[in-house]
Amino acid sequence: MIVTRHISLDNDCIEKMQPYIEKHKGNFSAAIREIIDIAKEYNSLTNFQAIDSSLFKWVLAEIDGVLLPDNVLDKLIDPTLINSMGNLEKYLKNRFRDLRWDIDIMLKYDNDSSPSELIIDIRGNPQKIKFASRIVCQYLIKNLPENSSLEIRSINNIGDYIIIDLSKANKSDAQKSLTIHFGEMDEVIKAIKDKPQFWKAIINGHLLSNYSMVTVHRNYFEDLLANKIPMGEITIETMAKRPIKEIPLNEILCLIKDVYETSRVVDRVEVDKENIILFHNYRNKDVIEKLKKSLIMLLDANGHSYDAKSTANMIVLIHNPDIGIKINQLVNDLKISNNRIDQDLIVLMAFLKGLKNIYDAKASPDLPLSLTLLGRKIGKSLMQNYEKEYGVKIWELQDFKKALEIIDSRLQRESDLKLDGKELTYTIKKCSIIEGSFDPYMCHAIRDTFKGAVEYVFGNRAELGVKKLLSHGDNLCEVIVKLS
Repeated sequence: MIVTRHISLDNDCIEKMQPYIEKHKGNFSAAIREIIDIAKEYNSLTNFQAIDSSLFKWVLAEIDGVLLPDNVLDKLIDPTLINSMGNLEKYLKNRFRDLRWDIDIMLKYDNDSSPSELIIDIRGNPQKIKFASRIVCQYLIKNLPENSSLEIRSINNIGDYIIIDLSKANKSDAQKSLTIHFGEMDEVIKAIKDKPQFWKAIINGHLLSNYSMVTVHRNYFEDLLANKIPMGEITIETMAKRPIKEIPLNEILCLIKDVYETSRVVDRVEVDKENIILFHNYRNKDVIEKLKKSLIMLLDANGHSYDAKSTANMIVLIHNPDIGIKINQLVNDLKISNNRIDQDLIVLMAFLKGLKNIYDAKASPDLPLSLTLLGRKIGKSLMQNYEKEYGVKIWELQDFKKALEIIDSRLQRESDLKLDGKELTYTIKKCSIIEGSFDPYMCHAIRDTFKGAVEYVFGNRAELGVKKLLSHGDNLCEVIVKLS
């Protein structure tokens, strides 16, 4: 049975009901029923807030940085109110008053239905106005249409009031700004809830080991097992969302600090302008050396040359822009040689012969790391130009053997190459470049030029074995290239 009653309302009450009346297309009875239902739903929350404010404050602190689920947000603020900033402001004032939060809010906008600039001014208890700011910003960014999206430009938080400046942007940037300012823990909480047992085990492991566990990418770990020098490139590229070569130096140094500290590969990382210091507790010298080379190669892939020095518990990487410039100039010279191998080798020999005048082994004992990278780049460039000049499409050992024979003949180097199935034995009997005065830097650079050539031509298909080296006291150099 429906009971009809006559009631009288003043203008203030009618204004408060207006959003619901519009929602139900003028059906006053339907609007009244929804208001009654909402009042019932929030009555328990209001009473709870009034009874135990300390518990409510704790809840607010615990959900700091976490966004509300969409269904909760829709119940808290009617999505249809998005069509009028004026009506939204009135609704929010009444909602916060009904919840007894003692909050005052003002919206300043240039257009009531589709603002391009909006300022939110919220005053009251610091903890509550921060939560209210999150709710209002999330509501706006969620419900505004694509062509009217607003992005959070700035937040001025001064004690008991917060002023938020929003302006027009695309939906993606708007959502990103919400995450940056109010949802920094949202993705973390969702991930933990999605796989609670996994994260519980990870956290317990770190706690029980006093944070001595190391968490690295699977490919990084695979390189370690394969006795290769890992670079950690995948993790950094994933975080930067772009290739390693496109990351600015200052950004990649910060990413190294973030990745190496959080993964616990090292204890602490300090960035000093363009230099970087890593503190660790490793005792094995080979481990320290591998870590040092890994960092040198990572920064080289970014286009920057670094010298490395290490002590018992530190690795110091010093930016060497001059070397980087020399490497880049040399590689560029090789690339514009019009595919002439002779020109490539003239540039290479001139550089190798000038090494003594450039580097001092006593002043920079770790310099061979830089030469290693230089040699790899030269070897790759030589093979690229050889491909173009001789029309090589797919490399086989026979093609590689022919390329080495041509290069050695130009360098007047006596060598012997024997091909046996998938195995090539390369013996250098006499090297005119270092003849008369053996220089470890020059030898190192030449050797790594060969390694760079092998890496470019065969990639992971080739296994390189060293049988004899002049630098090891042998009377000649002999290596084996074996294809898998």
